[in-house]
Amino acid sequence: MARGFVIGAPASGSGKTTVARGLMALYALKGYRVQPFKCGPDYIDTKFHEAVCGRPSVNLDTFMATPEHVRELFGRYGKDADVCLVEGMMGLFDGYDRDKGSSAEVSRVLGLPVVLVVDAKSAAYSTAALISGFVNFSKDVRIAGVIFNRVGSARHFSMLQQVCEDLEVECLGYLPKDASLEQGSRYLGLDFSERAESKRLVELLDKHVRWQRLLELANEARAADNSSSSISCKEENSTQRTLIARNDESFSFIYQENIDSLPGVTFFDPEKDVPCLDGVDLLYLPGGYPEKHLEALVGAEATRRAIKRYAERGGRIIAECGGMMYLCETIITDEGEFPMCGVLPYSITARKEDRKLSLGYRRFMLDGKEYRGHEFHYTQFLGEPPRSAAQVYNAKGEPVPTPVIRYKNVLASYTHLYQINI
Repeated sequence: MARGFVIGAPASGSGKTTVARGLMALYALKGYRVQPFKCGPDYIDTKFHEAVCGRPSVNLDTFMATPEHVRELFGRYGKDADVCLVEGMMGLFDGYDRDKGSSAEVSRVLGLPVVLVVDAKSAAYSTAALISGFVNFSKDVRIAGVIFNRVGSARHFSMLQQVCEDLEVECLGYLPKDASLEQGSRYLGLDFSERAESKRLVELLDKHVRWQRLLELANEARAADNSSSSISCKEENSTQRTLIARNDESFSFIYQENIDSLPGVTFFDPEKDVPCLDGVDLLYLPGGYPEKHLEALVGAEATRRAIKRYAERGGRIIAECGGMMYLCETIITDEGEFPMCGVLPYSITARKEDRKLSLGYRRFMLDGKEYRGHEFHYTQFLGEPPRSAAQVYNAKGEPVPTPVIRYKNVLASYTHLYQINI
């Protein structure tokens, strides 16, 4: 049975990502097999998880998937791990509708304890009110202990320990205030590149956090396990072929379960490789940052021509966000206009003056099938957006203007889809 815990926090910016990534690195360094997970639809944090743990990080999302599917994922991917570490998202109870879809809901579904990361900067005994509220708010969410972040001194930590003693909540340690641990921002997300402070973070956690006790808490958990379920498992004897565009940035936002559930998967890099598309049943162009690598994509003209020929002869393509942009006529930036595959007769603007955040869960019905996913981008269609083949809704059932484009056997949208099927 897979064992583990959720790293949660009262709010974004409390330090849960720092603690989660540091603990993953610490356990891996000490020789443990760590299976990373991420609550919610985020596909950036998972990239760092995989780099640290040496195994793919898996999204656990109760909007894009059923509770049964989430339990199956946790059991299947975590069955041979020494510890499963689930990084939460936003505040512990923040979901798309009250606490629906929140990290707390994931902990309920899996029966996992929560380790609460509390930012203690400029506070001491006042944290008692905050922690008490989280401990007592929901009886079916177990707060197993607290890790304090940005602690100013040993005396400051002793005051925080008193808080835990009075509340009868286990204090699991702290991270001291350290400027080198502050995460920088990057385009569309956080900077998870290898940096010198990663070693510093592991050293501080090893010294100040009771990481052995965390393993005991993980072993005490009785997480639900449906690993024998056949949900989303690919057919091993399938003769179907899936070709997926993948590289470090241009085409990098891929849910691991999509890769593992599609048959006959092989990869190619559109910046370098000319794909052989004969006999390919599905060409999957996931999202990423094509607007940051336009010279390389333009230079790979043979690749763009091959993809256009495949689309025109009726080849099946699913293109998400950056993949959709790649299929369009052009991408326009402040540096100029860059030709893409020309499958879709639209232009995308990535100019600074046109940048506008579009963010949230998405769902739509097409040909009797429901698609669910998530949208996160700043680029926009130039001029009037395309006519949509389906009405798209957000998590609360409200219509949103995101278009779904169908051309021959091409399905394209800004939505990053979950659970793609051939």
